[in-house]
Amino acid sequence: MKHYRKELWFEVEQRRKLINITPQIEQCLQESGIKEGMLLCNAMHITASVFINDDEPGLHQDFENWLEKLAPEKPYSQYNHNTFEDNADAHLKRTIMGREVVVAVTEGKLDLGPWEQIFYGEFDGMRKKRVLVKIIGD
Repeated sequence: MKHYRKELWFEVEQRRKLINITPQIEQCLQESGIKEGMLLCNAMHITASVFINDDEPGLHQDFENWLEKLAPEKPYSQYNHNTFEDNADAHLKRTIMGREVVVAVTEGKLDLGPWEQIFYGEFDGMRKKRVLVKIIGD
């Protein structure tokens, strides 16, 4: 069985952003040479997320609106966590959106549904953060 590991780095220049990382993940799969197996992709920071959904701008705005209703950024004083930092909302948003995805690899391709794409969700940007890609198989 082969294995492959790579870190992808992101530095988002705003507080929140959704980034389609499917092309980078497909490049990792190509580099790995693995044709059959499993791919794990996870955010390595507690205020960022990796998830699968549709790449449609209206939906992205719906996510932003929904997450902001569930865990509004301000007022910062509403959160017990916000004594040294002001990112409690980002921790909550990450919990809702999830840490990782696992995708089957079949015939050298990501086995995704017709509209599925892999996203990096940044909820507390303006610093470098990484995503781990781990692929195992033959």
